[in-house]
Amino acid sequence: MGTLILSNVARSFGDVVAVRDVSFTVPAGTTFGLLGPNGAGKTTTMRMILGILVPDGGTVTWDGAPVDYEIRRRFGYLPEERGLYGKLRVREQIAYFGRLHGIIPPDDAKRAAAWIERLGLGAYADRPCAELSKGNQQKVQIACAALHGPELLVLDEPFSGLDPVNAETLLELLRGLQRGGATLILSSHQMWQLEDLCESFGVIAGGTVRAGGTLPELRASWPTRIVEVEPVSDALRDVLDATPGAKRLPQGDRPTLAYEVPSDADTAGLLRRLVAAGDVTRFERVEPSLRDIYLRAIGAAA
Repeated sequence: MGTLILSNVARSFGDVVAVRDVSFTVPAGTTFGLLGPNGAGKTTTMRMILGILVPDGGTVTWDGAPVDYEIRRRFGYLPEERGLYGKLRVREQIAYFGRLHGIIPPDDAKRAAAWIERLGLGAYADRPCAELSKGNQQKVQIACAALHGPELLVLDEPFSGLDPVNAETLLELLRGLQRGGATLILSSHQMWQLEDLCESFGVIAGGTVRAGGTLPELRASWPTRIVEVEPVSDALRDVLDATPGAKRLPQGDRPTLAYEVPSDADTAGLLRRLVAAGDVTRFERVEPSLRDIYLRAIGAAA
């Protein structure tokens, strides 16, 4: 297994700059979340990782070597756009993609059957892919990308078209690949799913990396925290209003006092002052979510 390293990668299409300067490292056997708005350069970056596109500048290496044809055969790729042959039956489709990755008969059929069972596609195994729902087509594409046991699996919007039950099936599948030592790169707008799966993240906007690191590292750089207190009372509100740097947040219909405080605020001391002032039934220091971090990194309001 190798380590993936992108160093100052750039790519343009004519006068359009898709990726300006992207650098990150994905250690072997880890899962990396690649985040960014539409048009940020994520898909272009993934295609350069896979050798589909050649960078105009910078380098992409796997285990210290540039990605060439032989290395690329050890990768798997799920594109955002569906690329199935509509007239091929499901089991034929999956086996065919296995052969493209060097899996020879009869192993191609055996592996296809195993993935059909793994993804709950048995009822559709002998149906043309064009007749399947979007969610089941997505499951077929996942099998096509992964049945050869890739060292690196790149998944672009893997949860697209999946209902909650099938999304959970995919999550469990990805956890199994993690346990098996595969290196994964996931791009998705489903933040909660990536937050659960990924060890580290990179946020791309405008073709550059705006934020990167593990979730604890990203949270450590966040300048504030939210403090939530119950019940709502004037005495508790007075204590919070007197806290240096505290900013009252809209309460709405919630029976909760919510304040934004500096990340280095003495929350233990604040709790002691609140308890001395009144009957506190709930006190919580809320860490920023991956979604909060993402929105701040791309310059959008959280």
